[in-house]
Amino acid sequence: MTEKISSPGARTRVRMIKFAAGVGLAMVLNTAAAHHSFAIFDAKKSVTLHGVVKQFLWTNPHVFIQLMADGEAGAAATEWSIEMSSPEHLVRAGWKPGTLKSGDPVTLVIHPVRNGIKGGQFVSRIAADGTQIDLPSTTQAPESK
Repeated sequence: MTEKISSPGARTRVRMIKFAAGVGLAMVLNTAAAHHSFAIFDAKKSVTLHGVVKQFLWTNPHVFIQLMADGEAGAAATEWSIEMSSPEHLVRAGWKPGTLKSGDPVTLVIHPVRNGIKGGQFVSRIAADGTQIDLPSTTQAPESK
């Protein structure tokens, strides 16, 4: 069912409404496509990596640790890309852009990428004294007092 709109002002308003709706839809679809799933990581497996921070990338939407992980049995170190949470989530957990620096020795626990490439999802950091430093889950309900 179509209606004829005769006044030029009404036609302009209809065009503006259609344009605004199109822009709004494009923004929603773009945002939905930009956020990705963590399904590429194997949450059933954990890998512990020892190495040296190559770079700590404090970026949106996710922070990354580029790690030069110790090679096996004297092999050369290999670079791993470890994906963390958002900067906002990390700040609430006490992290900041300078928490890790290039050259820092670290031990990380990760969920590896399913296809075997050298990458993973950050699970925790093990401090020099053996203390495990986890990030609080964004899916857990806050504790009641």
